[in-house]
Amino acid sequence: MRATPVNLYDLTREELRLQLVRWDVNPFHAALLWNYLYLQLVGSFEEMTELPARVRSRLKAESCLGVLPTALETDSNDGFTRKYLLTLGDGARIETVLMRFTGRVTACISSQVGCAMGCVFCATGQMGYTRHLTPGEIVAQAVHVARALRTAREPHRLRNVVLMGMGEPLHNYDAVMHAVDILRDEAGLALGAGRITLSTVGVVPGIRRLAREQRPLHLAVSLHAATQAGRAALVPAAKKWRLDELMAACRDYSTATGRRIFYEWTLIEGQNDSADQARAVGRLLQGLPAQVNLIPLNPTSGYAGTPTRTEAARQFQHILKSEFKIPSSVRQRRGIDIAAGCGQLASTQS
Repeated sequence: MRATPVNLYDLTREELRLQLVRWDVNPFHAALLWNYLYLQLVGSFEEMTELPARVRSRLKAESCLGVLPTALETDSNDGFTRKYLLTLGDGARIETVLMRFTGRVTACISSQVGCAMGCVFCATGQMGYTRHLTPGEIVAQAVHVARALRTAREPHRLRNVVLMGMGEPLHNYDAVMHAVDILRDEAGLALGAGRITLSTVGVVPGIRRLAREQRPLHLAVSLHAATQAGRAALVPAAKKWRLDELMAACRDYSTATGRRIFYEWTLIEGQNDSADQARAVGRLLQGLPAQVNLIPLNPTSGYAGTPTRTEAARQFQHILKSEFKIPSSVRQRRGIDIAAGCGQLASTQS
């Protein structure tokens, strides 16, 4: 029985060198192969013309270049957002989003097919969990966006990645961190520590592991409510990792790493957008190195709530700043018309 081909995107630079040795290929070729993968962003072995033919033949026999075919590509009317429906090797599909902002381009990438966390307002949570992504499937999304940016009318380099797509990154911890190591390699895509943000619904063991391992990335924690009952109604995972446990883990994380946490708050009209709610989150975060990202609810077919109005969002911000000295920002809404906004990703063609 033939062994499963090795996905080259699964390998760090050192792992790639060692794999060539196992294949009786001179590890001298590792640097050029890495260059093809992450600097030239080739899409096939045939494009690796500077590698000897025998090396390419061995690579074809033993490995695969895990490029993800595009099943559907959709551009938003906002002119800044493009969504890709990408097909995995087993036929499963994930969504990846390219977002343009002033001075930067960001890839929003997925870590799972579906999600087991079940957040009630999230389309991915509504579709349920299918499986984890491999490191190579996570990396391939960033490569896909980087390649698209290079061939655009006005070429750009990918500078930012947010693990805010489909799935809960800390539920797939090992694969996500392996992928982050590859994305950060200075000889490849070279995404700096300040260029990668991981968003979690509040997986306490994962947050504590991040603190122990001193992982150099930004952490965003989805809060959405300032009481246990309110949070559990929106985020079923809060029944497993209670709000007091989560906040203790966040405090310990900030103490251990010296980093602030971005707390995400989806603003739902009439539910968690009042002045009292703003004061509740202010009291909850007071004294912590924190910033609150306010995200007006994006519509999904499985949730009937409506987004907060601009005036209420501004009042929420004002209270956080004036009464608690907590900085906040209102997330720019991008790609809502193509279901590419926060909480809207799902592996469908609709």
